[in-house]
Amino acid sequence: MTHTAHPPRTEGRGLAARVSLGRLFTPPSTEFVMISSTATLLSLFGLVMVLSATNAHPTAPFDTAVKQSIFVLIGLPLMFLVSRLPIRILGKLAWPALIGATALQLLVFVPGLGVSSFGNQNWVKIAGIQWQPSEFLKLALALWIAFVLRRKQARLGIWHHVFIPVVPVSVLVIGTVLAGDDLGTVMVMVLVVLGCLFFSGVKLRLFILPLLGGLVAVLAFALSSDNRMKRILAAFNPDACDKSNECYQAVHGVWGMANGGFFGVGLGNSQEKYWLPEAASDYIFAIVGEELGLIGCLLVLALFAVYAVGAFRIIRRTDDTFVRIAAGGIAVWIVGQAFFNIGVVLRIFPVMGVPLPFISQGGTALLSALIASGVLLSFARTLPARSTALTQPASRKAKVAR
Repeated sequence: MTHTAHPPRTEGRGLAARVSLGRLFTPPSTEFVMISSTATLLSLFGLVMVLSATNAHPTAPFDTAVKQSIFVLIGLPLMFLVSRLPIRILGKLAWPALIGATALQLLVFVPGLGVSSFGNQNWVKIAGIQWQPSEFLKLALALWIAFVLRRKQARLGIWHHVFIPVVPVSVLVIGTVLAGDDLGTVMVMVLVVLGCLFFSGVKLRLFILPLLGGLVAVLAFALSSDNRMKRILAAFNPDACDKSNECYQAVHGVWGMANGGFFGVGLGNSQEKYWLPEAASDYIFAIVGEELGLIGCLLVLALFAVYAVGAFRIIRRTDDTFVRIAAGGIAVWIVGQAFFNIGVVLRIFPVMGVPLPFISQGGTALLSALIASGVLLSFARTLPARSTALTQPASRKAKVAR
């Protein structure tokens, strides 16, 4: 009896190839486009403004802009590279990222490595390169809290399951930054923790204790420094502060905004950049207001608004607790820090020393914001298709809701 040889079946492999090609050419989600486009535009816009704010340097007018452009060229591809990481990999990186970022932050206290600036010991200089480890702590903290709270999802109504180990570990991590006297960064990190807790679905009454504790800690830290208290009081009574000392930057920042008017004095024509010590970093929004006027300021606010909408759409649409909590912490960090920075320039808040995300000079701050945006893009890639969500059976929807 003879056996007839059958040709190898290729239908399955052909179908798999078509599915893979279909995924490859699937258009990105709306959230992906919103976050990636705004992060890119803000970074490029920031590079232009850094060049404009620093070209008045008498000896090396382009050095700062060249350094910033290097970080832009590194950060943007890195953002899209991180966007390809699976969610399970991001979860596995939570603990190593937090431990590694905390260890790097402790280097600021090592003699010969740590660098102090304006009273803050929050920088490290290695091989001639200066960077700020606390910027990476913000992202590491958001991922770690999301990882821990996802595993406790069914017990978040019990206070000690919410607070332990999240609050003690967060206090220790934030304490490493507080020890360097960087109150502005500490306040942003507290926002990250509160944002993660809020989007985890924790009952609002459980927020009372950490809020009170945070307020007491900030008040105690402020009262411990005479210079810090002067800056805080100056925000409430601008006429009572010394315009040549603790109010110097605040006054010149407002003058720059007022000088810009509706259309601005023109790109590169700022006068306040010659007077503001931190024109390219903490007070770059004042340069935007002076050179591009109200139109330029509204453009920046609109881009941050689109970024925020994209992030909160991820939070609303996702079925994954880890994604919702981490995206909430990152969104509160980026948007909240922008709110603080712009509020300082407008003299709504006292001087805090926090950069404007994506725009201010600073390679570490830019890289951390772009990597965080890459994490949001990774989350956006996992969102269920709207057509699938609309057509899935009611039993499936109920299961997802649970």
